[in-house]
Amino acid sequence: MTILAVGSIAFDTIKTPYGEANDLLGGSLTYFALSASFFTDVNLVAVVGEDFGDAQMQTFKGRRIDLQGLERADGKTFRWGGEYSQNLNSRETLFTELNVFDGFRPKLPDAYKKADIVFLGNMHPSLQESVLEQVEEKRLVGMDSMNLWIDITPTELRSVLKRVDVVKIDDSEARDLAGVYNLRKAAAAVQGLGPKMLIATRGSHGAMLFNAKDMFSAPAYPLEDEQDPTGAGDSFAGGFFGYLAQSSTIDAATLRRAMIFGSVMGSFCVEDFGTRRLERLTFDEILARYRSLKELTQFEDA
Repeated sequence: MTILAVGSIAFDTIKTPYGEANDLLGGSLTYFALSASFFTDVNLVAVVGEDFGDAQMQTFKGRRIDLQGLERADGKTFRWGGEYSQNLNSRETLFTELNVFDGFRPKLPDAYKKADIVFLGNMHPSLQESVLEQVEEKRLVGMDSMNLWIDITPTELRSVLKRVDVVKIDDSEARDLAGVYNLRKAAAAVQGLGPKMLIATRGSHGAMLFNAKDMFSAPAYPLEDEQDPTGAGDSFAGGFFGYLAQSSTIDAATLRRAMIFGSVMGSFCVEDFGTRRLERLTFDEILARYRSLKELTQFEDA
């Protein structure tokens, strides 16, 4: 089983109360692909600039990530900088330099046009829809988005939402998209736009899954050492969709397990700056934390 994943690769400058780091490998697709590759094969489609060298390529090599769809363009790679508050739950964007990502027009290699799962990373809805136009076969389509697209491209965003099965956004974005504050009502409104399922991520409060017949709350793993939350939501998505891709059926129990694996992958991401923790992560660590989270939430009937 494979995932076709399209999105951004970037260099990040990050400041948190626990330190700062410059020119880290980042971008939503980087975190997603690294996380998902622990579970399944990932076909990656993105663009990088002339400043993206062997050191960065090495991060992807030796993993279940195919790079046929990685485009190189003249210019600099997308760059982003952010500073986090004391509690890590809010951040200020210091700068955004789209660079080569500004002209990115995803083009799928022929080998990528048949995928088990398609994941559309956070980017302009017209680009997301252009990817779907190129896909010939798929089992499930997931997507990410953000307040920017909700605010400035509502028509294009709603067009994409009609064609996807799962949308993963944070809880504030779900409320903005629905125009309703209550999260259950917001989830129902979002599902009314097309997606069968909504995953609302809630930072240190975990994540919730809503579909027509079920709700499930996945807690965040309680960490002793939090360093940098950048990419945690993308890592969550990688764990969630990666687990689904290697599952023969997608039923309620499978979705719940996928949510817990998503929470596990997001928790590891936060333990170090950028992708450093994901790069040295092992699957045994993933399974151990999955079991710990299961024990943490298990209880008997009264």
